[in-house]
This record gives sequence, structure tokens and C-alpha cells, in this order.
Amino acid sequence: MTQPVGEPVDAASALKPSAVILRGRHGVIEKLEAKKHAASLWDAVKGDDALWTYMRFGPFPDFDAFEKFAEEMEQREDPFAYAIIDNSSNVLGVATLMEIRPAHRVIEVGGIFYSKALRQTPLATEAQYLLMRYAFAELRYRRYEWKCDSLNAPSRRAAERFGFTYEGLFRQHMIIKGRNRDTAWFSILDGEWPARKQMFEAWLAPENFDAEGRQKKKLEAFRA
Repeated sequence: MTQPVGEPVDAASALKPSAVILRGRHGVIEKLEAKKHAASLWDAVKGDDALWTYMRFGPFPDFDAFEKFAEEMEQREDPFAYAIIDNSSNVLGVATLMEIRPAHRVIEVGGIFYSKALRQTPLATEAQYLLMRYAFAELRYRRYEWKCDSLNAPSRRAAERFGFTYEGLFRQHMIIKGRNRDTAWFSILDGEWPARKQMFEAWLAPENFDAEGRQKKKLEAFRA
């Protein structure tokens, strides 16, 4: 009796994230280092307690607590944290590559927190493009995940805007800060990456922005 099986794939492991520098037109992404980045990042996020509502960590009462958190993040290999820095050397946010499974070539982008100064800027989108390109083109992952609290509407909208496919809801998936979390799952596959790459690059092109830096077309308009 013949049983159905999956398609054969390249079973060679992907690579783990490392301390690379990813440069874009609007800024740079580099490994988070507490001594180098924490003070500038704290200036960007302090007082914004709503930023931490859906996160496993935060809010932080003062810089000392935040710096300790940054030191802990710096030491971890999973999640592997990256600082997002604008062209004026302001550290405006963090994103991590996490849930890293090289043998299955699966990785997640998460632990994302953007300061108010970063949100809805070209760099906010460029940072996601740079990490996605790194994961697919250099590290050889075949599945790139995005997960968030199902009640986190901005995160869900961001996933859809960036071209992730919604895959479903994991009910009672976690307990975060003493509250239930149902988790919404999204993904992009390696076969979908070329079209997503084209979408991001068309949106990020200088000709898509006017003299004041405002977009002419939305990212979704470039989706094939």
C-alpha cells in the first residue's frame, strides 16, 4: 500500500543568526549591545508603557532596569536581538530572530518593539525587509514566522502588510503577565520570498517617495 509523503527538500541545515551589520538606505541593523545601544534606546521608548502591553517583558521603571534587560538580551543566542538605528545614529527599536530551528530551516521574527519615532517610517519597513532578506538569502531558512497576541491588532495588521499569510489561531497558547494569550500565526515561505522581495524593494525605491519623504504608493500596492 502506497502512503502519501511530502515533497523531497534540501535537508541541509540553515545557519544561525550572527552579529552581522545589515545596511539600508534609511538606517542600519546590528547586534544589540547594551553599552552601545541601551541609553539611546531608552531615550526613545521611556514613558511609553503601552509599548509593552503584549510583550513578555516590560514596562521598565527606570534606565537601570532597562539596561539590565538589554544586557540579558545581548547574551542570548535565541532570541538573537538586533538594534534598529537611523542614519543619525539614534537607536529607535529592536527586533529579534527567535525560535530558531536550523535543522528544519524555520525561524521567527519577534520580540519587536518600535519607539514612536520609528513607527510608520520608511526605516520601520526597511528593517523588516533587511531581516527577512537575511533569513532567506543568507541563512537559508525556508519558513519565516510571525506570531502575536490575537488581541494585538497593530501587530496583526503589520504581518498582513508585510506579506505574511495568516495560518490560524492557537487557543490558550500562553500565559503572559498573568493573562491568557491566544496566538495568531503567520508565515512567509521561501518560495514566496522572491515576490515579497520585489514588493519591498519597489516600495523602498527613492522614486516611491516625494520631496517630503511621503510614500506615493502603499506597500500593498506592489504585491503581486
